[in-house]
Formats: sequence, C-alpha cells, structure tokens
Amino acid sequence: MPGMTLTEKLLAHAAGRDGVRPGDFVTAKLSCVLANDMTAPIAIREFRKMGAERVFDRTKIALVADHSTPNKDILSATQTKTMRDFAREQDILHYYETEAGIEHILLPDKGIVLPGDCVIGADSHTCTYGALTAFSTGVGSSDCAAAMATGECWFRVPETLRFVFNGELQPWVGGKDLILFTIGQIGVDGALYRAMEFGGSAIHALEMAGRFTMCNMAIEAGGKNGVMPFDEKTKAYVDARATREYTVFEPDADADYAHVYEWNAGAIEPQVSAPFLPSNARGVSELKDVAIDQAVVGACTNGRIEDLRVAAGILKGRKVAKGVRCIIIPGTHDIHLRATREGLVETFLEAGAMVSTPTCGPCLGGHMGVLAAGERAVATTNRNFVGRMGHPESEVYLASPAVAAASAVCGRICSPEEL
Repeated sequence: MPGMTLTEKLLAHAAGRDGVRPGDFVTAKLSCVLANDMTAPIAIREFRKMGAERVFDRTKIALVADHSTPNKDILSATQTKTMRDFAREQDILHYYETEAGIEHILLPDKGIVLPGDCVIGADSHTCTYGALTAFSTGVGSSDCAAAMATGECWFRVPETLRFVFNGELQPWVGGKDLILFTIGQIGVDGALYRAMEFGGSAIHALEMAGRFTMCNMAIEAGGKNGVMPFDEKTKAYVDARATREYTVFEPDADADYAHVYEWNAGAIEPQVSAPFLPSNARGVSELKDVAIDQAVVGACTNGRIEDLRVAAGILKGRKVAKGVRCIIIPGTHDIHLRATREGLVETFLEAGAMVSTPTCGPCLGGHMGVLAAGERAVATTNRNFVGRMGHPESEVYLASPAVAAASAVCGRICSPEEL
C-alpha cells in the first residue's frame, strides 16, 4: 500500500485501521462534537427524536453560544436557552456562554482539541482545528445529533491536495493572504470534498494564528478539511494548554496526492477578495480606489490576540477616517482581557474604533455591524457572499487585519505600506 497523507493517517487512527485510501468508507471514533447557539437547538431536537437519552460522553461535547451573543433578540435568547437547558440536563463539561467567545478560537485555546483528534462540529468552519494537526470538519445538525448520542461518525476518505509555500513572506503578508491567494488560484470548488494539506518553509514560519486562519477557510475552497504539519510552534502552543495525551502524525514520504501546488510565497502581496466570492482574490494594489463605510477586525478567522496586535499597531497614533465605522471584535473573553491589559483596547478607542464583546456578530449578518443597502465593508471575516453581512445590495471585501485597519484609516481599501 502506498504511503498515507496526513488526513489519511488521522482518519485511519480514528477508525482503528492500519491504513485507508481515498474513497474508503470508515466509521471514526470522535474526540469532540461541537455545536453553537444556532445549530445546537436543531441537533438537540433531532437527538430527542431519535430517542436518545444521554450523550455518549459529557466530557467530549462542546456547546458554545457565540453567533448571536449577547442575545440580540427574543429568538436568539430562546435558542441559547434551549442549548443551556440541554447542557445542564446532560451535565456537559464544555458549555460556554459567559466569559467565553467564538467557538473556533475558544476550543483550541482551552486545549479541548489536540493533535491526532477527530472532531466534527455543526458549523462549517470546524475545519479550523486542522492547524493542530487534527482531523476536523463541519457537519449538519442531524449528523451532530447522532454523534452526540453515539460518539461516532462515518466518512468517505477524501483525496488530498498539497499546497506548498516556499520562500519568505513579504511585509504585512500572513496566513489570511496565503489562503485568499490559494482560493483565488483554485476557486471556491477547487478542493471540493478534498483534504487541503499545507507545507513549505513559509507555512513553518507562520505563527499558530496564521495557521488557524488558513485551515479555517479551507471550506471556502470546498475542502473537506485543512491540515497543517506538526512542528515546534504547534508543540509549544499545545503543551501550554493540553491536559491529556495527544498523538502526532506526519505524512509519509511516498504519500499519494491528487495534486501538488507549489508557490513562491515571496511573490504574494497582501490579498483582498472582492464581492461576491472568496475566490475573487487579487493583490491589494489592484483595489486601491474602493471607498468603504465599515472595517471589521474579528471573527473566527482573525479574532486572535495576534490579529488585534497587528490592527492596533496600525491604528496607534492615527484616526479612523471620517464616515467609516471601525469595529474590533476580540475572539474570546480571555483575548479581550489580554488586549485590555496590553493597552490595545485603549489604542482602538483613541483611534475612534468600537470594541465589541466576543461574538461572531456581523460576519453572518447577525448583529454588531450589519450593513445597509449600498454600504461597503472590508472585513477579516471568511465569506463575502451576497447579503452575507446584511442587505443583499451591500458589499464585503475580505482582507487581513493589517489591510482592514489600514483601510479604516484611509477610508478606502489600501495597503498598510501607504501609511
């Protein structure tokens, strides 16, 4: 049998098999099952309809209120109450509502997901955890319900695409730029039901925040999952948080990839994805005359402390342009506290920005920055579909925290180098 890719090794491990090949069907034991305040109530309803009485393991379920938090209306309050009541009934260990934050930042930071794990979540951006060299993917709420009852999920083993970034990154270029560039090259269906395995010297140079960002947006290329190599940076991040043993896997030297893409990272400038697809990516230099009404730094894609530091570094001593709303959303309560202690929040407020409590907020057109007809935003979020952040006649441009913060100052999309 040929060697295995990272994803194949992770699924073989979860399925208790010596090896798997693309196209194989496997039943995997799950390390964690995740749902949020929008998807959990549906999963809970299906859980009860199937006659289940108890979750398979109260320590391996994570329920996080983040999409409409703090509750913005009666419906969202009812949704959260449904999840909260279920968590109390089932004595769920990992239930987060207050002093919490965005699920895909919260779970890794709390050491709930570790290398070698197999994780599903009723949210498409569950693929984020591949940055920890884990297998993680999004599922529907009915699959989530079955998994909460059984602790298992079936998968068809995907083919793997390998993306190699060599060379040194240009100033202001990070994980967000690399993934936008990738999606721009292969399209929103370029990795459809395939694993996206990243590697190369530029990937190893990225801090964990940038790796989470890249895996987070694997779904925007149609990917089943994204996965990063385990190295000293992964180990340092994980060892500071882990409370249980974990298993490290590496791809075999003779692993069989459906396709290998290789790019010179040094040739990639900061990227911006224009409406209405993440694949409409181009260099920021091509979009300098696009005026904006709003700039958002946050979301499960770019709400980490590293992202806030980048934004604060650009906004320090400057002012948000007149007529522009600049919204900063820390990814978790702990990040918000850390940003406050580091003086970042003060920097944001002095620049004229607004700082929100941790929430998904405007990313899905929820609250804390919904757009009106004709308005245009540059955001560190992950999707720019029609109506994604509000009115169907509004527009969202996807970018890094550096570009979003610089654009808030300029009043138009611009590179930090212009400042």
